[in-house]
Amino acid sequence: MNPELFLQLNRVIHEKGRLAIMSALAAAPELSFTELRDLLAMTDGNLTTHIRTLQQEGFVSVAKSYQHNRPLTSCALTAAGRRAFAEYIGLLEQIVRQSKK
Repeated sequence: MNPELFLQLNRVIHEKGRLAIMSALAAAPELSFTELRDLLAMTDGNLTTHIRTLQQEGFVSVAKSYQHNRPLTSCALTAAGRRAFAEYIGLLEQIVRQSKK
């Protein structure tokens, strides 16, 4: 097994909460904050912190609007986020393939 592959894993994505957010957003074009929170069973504060980290890295975009006179926060992966997530998954696949040898 090549230990170098583990060192290449993106540490921002690798944290389990952020990995869950990236996975959910990769499967949908956009999710509201509430949808993400409920889907991932996270607290508002925990989700906010992870989204902020992903946003600062350029992986997630956040849009604020109103729906039925109520604030709506929506999140989506950016093009850079999709690329980073695809690279991350690709590295995981390589690690799994090597472990099966």
